[in-house]
Amino acid sequence: MAEHPPTGSHPSSPANRLAQEKSPYLLQHAHNPVDWYPWGPEALEAARQRNQPIFLSIGYSACHWCHVMERESFEDPAVAALLNEHFISIKVDREERPDIDEIYMTAVQMMTRHGGWPLSVFLLPDGRPFYGGTYFPPENRHGRISFRSLITQLADAYRNRFSELEEVATQLTNELRTATRQRPLASNAPGIDVDGLLEASLTDMAERFDSANGGFGAAPKFPPHHALRLLLLAAEREYRHALPMALITLERMALGGIYDHIGGGFHRYSTDAVWLLPHFEKMLYDNALLSRLYAEAFRITRRECFARIARETCDWVLRDLADRNGGFRSALDADSEGEEGKYYVWSWDEVTALLGEEAGTDFCRKYHFLRKGNYREEATGQITGFNIPYLALGATDTGLPDILEEEIVAARETLRQHRYQRVPPGQDDKIITSWNGLMIGALAVAGKALNEPGYIAAAERAANFCLTALRPEGRLLHRYARGEAAIPAFLDDYAYLADGLLDLFEATGMPVWAEEARQLADALLADFWDPEDGGFFFAGKDHETLIARSKDLLDGALPSANGVAARVLVRLSVSENGDRYGQAAQALLHNYRGVLQRAPNGTHTLLTATLAIDRGDDGVGTGPPVLLMADSDDVTGLPGDVLTLGFTLRVAPGYHINAHRPTLPNLIPTTATIAFDLPASVGPVGYPAPVPEVVGGDTLAVYRERNVLTVPVRIPPDAEPGYGILHLSVRFQACTETTCLAPEQVSASVRIRIAEPAR
Repeated sequence: MAEHPPTGSHPSSPANRLAQEKSPYLLQHAHNPVDWYPWGPEALEAARQRNQPIFLSIGYSACHWCHVMERESFEDPAVAALLNEHFISIKVDREERPDIDEIYMTAVQMMTRHGGWPLSVFLLPDGRPFYGGTYFPPENRHGRISFRSLITQLADAYRNRFSELEEVATQLTNELRTATRQRPLASNAPGIDVDGLLEASLTDMAERFDSANGGFGAAPKFPPHHALRLLLLAAEREYRHALPMALITLERMALGGIYDHIGGGFHRYSTDAVWLLPHFEKMLYDNALLSRLYAEAFRITRRECFARIARETCDWVLRDLADRNGGFRSALDADSEGEEGKYYVWSWDEVTALLGEEAGTDFCRKYHFLRKGNYREEATGQITGFNIPYLALGATDTGLPDILEEEIVAARETLRQHRYQRVPPGQDDKIITSWNGLMIGALAVAGKALNEPGYIAAAERAANFCLTALRPEGRLLHRYARGEAAIPAFLDDYAYLADGLLDLFEATGMPVWAEEARQLADALLADFWDPEDGGFFFAGKDHETLIARSKDLLDGALPSANGVAARVLVRLSVSENGDRYGQAAQALLHNYRGVLQRAPNGTHTLLTATLAIDRGDDGVGTGPPVLLMADSDDVTGLPGDVLTLGFTLRVAPGYHINAHRPTLPNLIPTTATIAFDLPASVGPVGYPAPVPEVVGGDTLAVYRERNVLTVPVRIPPDAEPGYGILHLSVRFQACTETTCLAPEQVSASVRIRIAEPAR
């Protein structure tokens, strides 16, 4: 993806205060005639000193309607003059300051019963809100007051009816503090009824499920990331009605226009019920959550169509959002050249000109192009003459193909390369810790499930970036932009990153990732824990004091940070000295079991943590049944050396796995395979001695607890100095005394350095 200036920048106009900021979204507004302030002491003090209300505008760089309101209102000199005369105007990037966004979004939702971006909130000088909404048009229309009329009326009310605004602000702020505090709700059960909670959630989803189109409810449709993850977990617990809802939704989304059939990856959401017409922005977090889901669906079903979508999505992220420093950038805009979707749509004639008449016509028919265009403009419904590629819509017999014909693969590559020659959409190049944590986990899971070591290597690069550039002095920070790491990390930064590092540990077996996750969990407990009610506040002890302190329990576009934090604690509870993590997780989930009971539609992530802590009553612990860990992450040898690499295979309490040579022919053996990029002779693998054990009346050869595998590496005497990676993958079937799980694979890696001999 080519570099480009931020959308909406007008360098020929005089700069305002935002020109000194790092956020691409704030820089988009740096040349507006509005006298914008960034959020901070200067703006708040100016409001107090001048006794003026605050106009708080919150958005993000990939937000289409944010750009629309900028063009219509913030670039209008007359509107800017009114704002500059009567208000202190503050612009906030919601991705930089999710704490501010959550509090004032909650306030607007309480006032209007809906929310979204751009978020437009009017505050007293002390920060208390008295009026708010989202997008306001330039003229009165469709029952919406124009922005110019609104600010004129609110300025008059502030001057002449201040006591009324004060009363509204006082009442609203009190209600806001109660709403965001999220105290525990009463529960009708003394403990956590995991099966009851899961049944209630599945029943709720089944009642709302769209069996024809997948997903839940009517238009607009957002990918239901958190519900799908819960459904896949429920399917593995043998809730048979869970898997069809998940697989139908995954198929329908990947068949529709919300999926980018040319370049891979998913757009933000669909404006219709059939996944055809998307809002075209592409977010890192959506694609992290979805690539993980498709990889998990492949692991469960072994259907290659899900593996293909997972690969194409991961490849798009690595191609278009990977930063050269190792982290991942945040988003691609919906707009290019001032038009939403222009970068992504095609005319019939353009495709046939690029591919040739016969191949182009075949492609157009396969992807349902019309000569007049299948893409209607969202606001007006007018035919545009352009097409959104899609394979099928609604209840159809057309399944998601496992593989694509060679001609279609070649055609897609031709179109993708041509698309790179177009004016690209704006890119938000800031690197957000929490979103990178999601992508690290997704790449680790996909790399393991799809046997793609490159994905795991990319996850490791991103993890190293987050733990160095975003932790410059030992304290985790929230974002990195234009060479600067800044803003103390929030709850989701710690929780998502720790969760991703544990995924990386399970994919590589390298203990360093588990240890880093432990350190992040320790910081969570020290700085974010609520000693009164349990659970975690979104902002820690060192954050700025706002008008309310929120606790994130419900899922939104992103998973509940408390839910992910609870999952991290559960995963760490099975480690050495992990009791305190398990106790904290139990306390959080027990205290908030009433929330789980009353809000089954909004607590899918909290429920996944509850499932993790309840892996059954057969004595089996939480966490994965088998882990593979390299005894050393890095090994150095000289030309002519023979190295012996050790790998520890840990089998969780309550499980056993069959030995390399099992005693019965119908048993799945434990087998190890090696992949390496070294100028060396490697192998064979040395297996541990099995333990004889009577299971179900048969004497079996099994592995339990701790087992060591060895791999010899013979470096030739003439080997050149350099580095290489050796990957060991072990396939096994984990069993308890009564049941066996599906066969799985774990992997671990060692970096080997061939040193130059001393002279």
